[in-house]
Amino acid sequence: MENSITQTIIQTINEIFNILFSSIDNNIYSILDNLTFINKDILSDYGISNLLNYNYSNSFIIIANSILIGFVLYYCVKLILSHYTSTNIEKPYQFIIKTIIFAISINSCYFICEQFININYLISSAICDATESIINHSISFQELANQLEIVINIEENSFSFFSVDGILKSFISFGIINLLLSNALRYIILKVFILISPFAILCLINSSTSWFFKSWFRIFLSLLLLQSLIAIILATIFTISYSSSNEISKFLYVGGIYALARANTYIRSLIGGLSTNITNNIKNKFIK
Repeated sequence: MENSITQTIIQTINEIFNILFSSIDNNIYSILDNLTFINKDILSDYGISNLLNYNYSNSFIIIANSILIGFVLYYCVKLILSHYTSTNIEKPYQFIIKTIIFAISINSCYFICEQFININYLISSAICDATESIINHSISFQELANQLEIVINIEENSFSFFSVDGILKSFISFGIINLLLSNALRYIILKVFILISPFAILCLINSSTSWFFKSWFRIFLSLLLLQSLIAIILATIFTISYSSSNEISKFLYVGGIYALARANTYIRSLIGGLSTNITNNIKNKFIK
């Protein structure tokens, strides 16, 4: 009786996880390609096109230009008072040249962001295309799902969560979910940073506010470079020969998925930036 109950529980667990992992394999990998490899279309998709349409984005730029005029008036007042207080301030011609440069930059900030995104996409695409030409394999998350079927070949009716392959499969699937959530967060943060770019550039006009632009640019750059690092890790994963009969290759595959999930941490260690690792954020939240 006890053995029958135990077998029923194990079978139920296996069926639940088999359905979950099959759903991940069929849906998530293709979504990851769209979320990870971001191009200039991020500025025209439905989610941000309503914010970056002419009237809305123009309003952001108008506000930034208004603040810029406020800085100019503030400088004029300081310049007048400097004749009475004998304080040293920036020379007028230097301030005028700097103001003109910033005014141009503010009014073309979305175009500048678009070019950064486009260049970054070209770099990551070049990495994938170069590797593809060498190994004759498409470098994408969808192809990664196909490789998974080779590495861990489990028949539909023979899946066992309590086997080595079942445990490895669970590590891979949960790692992919974490990667999906992290890249979704990265996608949203990039949109937010594009929207506030006029104000970030504006902050450079004053030394006391320039720290904001430096922080904005470091995070924006790290989010972009993450894409190229993921492309390099993906290319490395595909250069390894995998086989369902080779246990080492299975663990290497899991290591590759873990490296993809930790890519943001590696970028932060190199140049700083913002954490998009969902697992770490949730862990820190509960610890606090």
